[in-house]
Amino acid sequence: MSPSHETQHWMYRNMVLSRRFEERIAKIYFEGKTPVFNMANGPIPGEMHLSDGQEPVAVGVCAHLTPEDIVTATHRPHHQAIAKGVDLDRMAAEIFGKATGLSGGRGGHMHIFDPEVNFACSGIIAQGMGPAVGAALSRKMQGKPGVAVAFVGEGAVNQGGWHEAMNLAAVWKLPFVCVIEDNGWGISVAKQTASAVASNADRAAAYGIPGKRVEGNDPYAIHEVAGEAIARARAGDGPTLIEVETYRLAGHFMGDAEGYRPKGEKEALFEKDPIPRMRARLIADGIASAAELDDIEAAAAARVETAITFARDSADPAPEDALTAVFA
Repeated sequence: MSPSHETQHWMYRNMVLSRRFEERIAKIYFEGKTPVFNMANGPIPGEMHLSDGQEPVAVGVCAHLTPEDIVTATHRPHHQAIAKGVDLDRMAAEIFGKATGLSGGRGGHMHIFDPEVNFACSGIIAQGMGPAVGAALSRKMQGKPGVAVAFVGEGAVNQGGWHEAMNLAAVWKLPFVCVIEDNGWGISVAKQTASAVASNADRAAAYGIPGKRVEGNDPYAIHEVAGEAIARARAGDGPTLIEVETYRLAGHFMGDAEGYRPKGEKEALFEKDPIPRMRARLIADGIASAAELDDIEAAAAARVETAITFARDSADPAPEDALTAVFA
């Protein structure tokens, strides 16, 4: 069943908001890093992993979630954070390392944490699995509502911690969904050279749970499959494993030369950019007019500028704060 008109508008709005945010971050990231690239320079030091092209996964899943539901994400988290409702101003400030950031500038872009909407992420591969399964267990033990969703990459499925968490989620029949974003590349390693199965959804059989693979980076298909899985979890019927074919339009990190990609691959992916494809479908189906979508896109760009301005204008953390909020 297709999502409601309101949900389709929400999905498109958040996909565009995520893309505009990533585009601005990409431009600012290189400030102070040219002509000689030094990762430590500029207003955004360190690594930067952008989610351009993977927006359908975030909106297709998060459209079914509420603030009481839990999401853990990866080192490429901005699209999911935005779809889950993380405060955009404070997320931008966190990326800039400012005192007004979600964690006072301590975490940076790979460690976005917003307890107001139950969102967290980590730069460690598969690290979000344990906390998400633990959160699902806590909800079940306390009789509280809430589903936990862990987003991971296809490379994370080869980690031992991933299997341990999946096994426990299945044994305890927890309200948990694992969503694998299969963008085909684990940094520079092609999926087919590192995984023994073509579809990681097939691994669900080892845990006696449903496994689904969604092809084509299609937000509508993702929405349908995720809706079934989340409803199953809410009903107490246990976890589901979903793998989504998606496309990374940027490099693994900013500055990645992407020499590992076969010739023509990236150009072909841009032809399948999910945002113009969804825009065309919304217009063709009579869900929105071109003028309405233009307004959504303009509002997204303006919202991003507000967040960027907030981050740039915020104060740096006080030096003495380096000793706070840490384990003694």
